[in-house]
This record gives sequence, C-alpha cells and structure tokens, in this order.
Amino acid sequence: MTATSGPSTFDAAGDEPESASLCDQARDLAESGHLKRAAQVYERVLEKGSRHHRALAALGLAVVQHDMGDIRASRRSARTAIDTGHPEFAPRAAYHLALSYAAEGRLDEAGAAWREVLDSGNDRYAPAAHHGLARIAEEQGEAQTAREHWEQVLGSDDAEAVAEAAHDYAGRLLEEGAVDEAAAVVERGLEAGEHPGLRMLLGAVHVERAIAAFGAVVADTGPEGAAAVDPQTTGAAVELLARLLAVRGDADGAERVWEQGLLRSDEATAGEVRARLRRGFLTPDPESAEESAEAWWDPFVEAAVAQDSTPMLTGELFVALHRMYTRLAVPYAGNETRAAALHQAVAEAVRTPSAYVWGRALHDEFRESLRLAAGSDADVLPEGWPDAP
Repeated sequence: MTATSGPSTFDAAGDEPESASLCDQARDLAESGHLKRAAQVYERVLEKGSRHHRALAALGLAVVQHDMGDIRASRRSARTAIDTGHPEFAPRAAYHLALSYAAEGRLDEAGAAWREVLDSGNDRYAPAAHHGLARIAEEQGEAQTAREHWEQVLGSDDAEAVAEAAHDYAGRLLEEGAVDEAAAVVERGLEAGEHPGLRMLLGAVHVERAIAAFGAVVADTGPEGAAAVDPQTTGAAVELLARLLAVRGDADGAERVWEQGLLRSDEATAGEVRARLRRGFLTPDPESAEESAEAWWDPFVEAAVAQDSTPMLTGELFVALHRMYTRLAVPYAGNETRAAALHQAVAEAVRTPSAYVWGRALHDEFRESLRLAAGSDADVLPEGWPDAP
C-alpha cells in the first residue's frame, strides 16, 4: 500500500490557476527527484492561502517531506491536508499518515489514521483502511475484530485490494495451522483475479494437506490394534512425509519421521524405510576387497538425508578436500624434496578432517585398517593420532 499526491477526480476546474500551476510544477519536480525544490513550491501554495489547492499542496508536501526523511514535518503536513476535509486529498493524507505510523510500529496512531480514512466517506480507500485495521487487530491479538475487517476487504469490489488482502490473510492463517480457512481465502482471492502469491499459497495448502494425509498413513501403524498397512505403503508415506516436512522447513520434524520409521518393530517396514532413506547412495564394489558392505561414512550420509543437511555435508567435504589438496600441492609445485617439509605437509593434510564431526570416524577407520593390514592385535598408531603432537 502506498500513498501519492497525484491528480484528483475532485479537482475544481478554473480555480486559482496560479496555485494549480504551482502544484503541477511541484509534482514534476518531485517526480524528477528535486525534492527540496518541490517542497518549497508546495509551501508557496500553502502560504498563498489557496482554498481549493490547500489539501493537494499539503498532501504533496507531506509525501515529499517523508521522502526527504523529515517524518515529523511530513505528519504535520498530512494533518493539515486531513483537516481540510477535502473528499479526495484528506483521506489520501490519512492513508499516508497511517502507513507512516505503521512503519514505526505505532499501531494505535496508525489505527486512528485508518479510521479517519473510513470516516471520510470515500469508498475508494475503504478496502485499504480495512486491510490496515485487520493487520493491526491481528498484531494486538483481537482475532474477531481482525476477521471482521478482513471480510470487509474480501467483500469489496476492488479486485486488486481483494487479492492483496487474501494473500496477506491466507498466509497468516497458514502460519496458525488453519489450512482449510486459508484455502477458502485463497480461492476468494483468485476469484477476484490472478495473483502469483496466491498461487504459491494454494500450493502451500496442498503441501499441508499432503502432510496431513501421509501423516495419517504413518500413524495408522503406530497404535496397538491399528489397521495393518503393507511395508511399501508405509515406507512411501514415511519418505514423502519426511521430505515434505523438509520442504516446509521443518528439518527436525523430518528427522523424527525418518528415525521413527527406522525403528519400526516390523522388520519389513523398517527395511523399506531404510532403503528409501539410502536411495542414491554409493554401493560397494563387489570386486573390491577393501570395500565393506557398510562404509564408515554411510551413517553420516544417512543423517544428512534425514536432517535435510546434505548440502552442508557436501560443502564440508569439498572444503576439506580443498585444504588437503592445497597443503599437499604446495611442496610438490615447488619441487620440494626435503623430507621434513614433505612430512609436515602430509601431517597437516591428514589432520584436516579432524575439525569435522565425521573426521574422527575417518581416523578410526584408517587406524583399524592399518592394524588389520599389519596383522597386529594392538594399535599400530600412537594414542590421539593424528592430532597428538
């Protein structure tokens, strides 16, 4: 919502042509970015005591002063325009004043200004006033009052105002978990006209309903005596529910769904969930004696999928690889042959993963592989390796 000082449908033709010309000049100056000069011209109109152009000049001055950052002066000028009682510029100035107070969180003053818009009798600005009052009532916890104002906007003939209000109201309803109410508001908004934001919210409504549906399938196998659900159906429901929760931004909820699915007492269902969690994972090379069926990094990858943090894990791996490569490449690129320098470069590269949560597992896996290769029953590496000096 914005307020401007543009032309009015209530202008009186032929009244005080000099003041009218000055107002036009001031508007052109303001639109060209010459705010200080525009303010001076509007002030000249007010000083002349123009009767027919006082409201327009005061509103124009309020807008210019606001753009110049002089908020207090802007509000005084807006009040001057309101006090004229002009059928067009007075409510427009009250509109401007309401936005100014709302931007600072001064809800009582903003509400009073919006009510002045309504009291002006100019229906052109009534939808915006009800929208503003609805938002204020929401902020103040007055749900019933807010609902009444929302209904006033949604029932207006201003298609643009209806769509904007529907977008705002439906978004708030979704945040509160009132999915069906939000859906109804979205539909009303779309009936008034196309709005990309409303289409997005309509998609969000479908996501919330899908979450509820998949959640019902998952819960159906939980309570004792619940209807039996085949493992594939339950596994699919667990996966879809977890992934939709992640899309919604609820990573903790997604992780809980995966975890509960993996802990199912029914082995077939738990296996189906695990297979879906591990979809796309690297599989061991059957011809490689060095690869086991369960790689040391698999739990970290599983956790990343369940927590919706795979990009972060990938980023960590690339950073670690870059640091290791850099440390090893520097002496190589310099044709360094001294044993001490090479030993230091290798030591730094090997220590690089220690900073990450998966670093300890990498070191432990290497320690065990080295012990087995050496045919020893005891560790062949010193305690605390590779971080111990």
